Amino acid sequence: MDKIVIEGLQIESLIGVYDWERTAKTALFVDLTLEVDLYKAGQSDDVNDTLDYAKVAELVCEVAAKSKFELLEALAESIISHIFAQFNCHQVELKLSKPGILPNASNVAVIIVRKPQQ
Repeated sequence: MDKIVIEGLQIESLIGVYDWERTAKTALFVDLTLEVDLYKAGQSDDVNDTLDYAKVAELVCEVAAKSKFELLEALAESIISHIFAQFNCHQVELKLSKPGILPNASNVAVIIVRKPQQ
């Protein structure tokens, strides 16, 4: 299956379990791998025959900005659900990173892989 990859997309979201995390939005990073059929787009060279990754990125930013989840896992699931609702993908792999949250680690991340209606 063909893939579109978006790496290092910076988003902001109110996320965290602790009170001090709930006072301001946090910068997070998203890496997405979207499994899609790109054959028609490769033949036609027409943006209408592919998945518009700019619109995907915009959707991810909007979902994150509006969310108030405590857990990265919950935000990741929400983002994936919104992607499946608006775009034709065979599978989505999402890595959601929260850098600098642990003093002795550069990053903490969750990776979730889903197929539609899973």
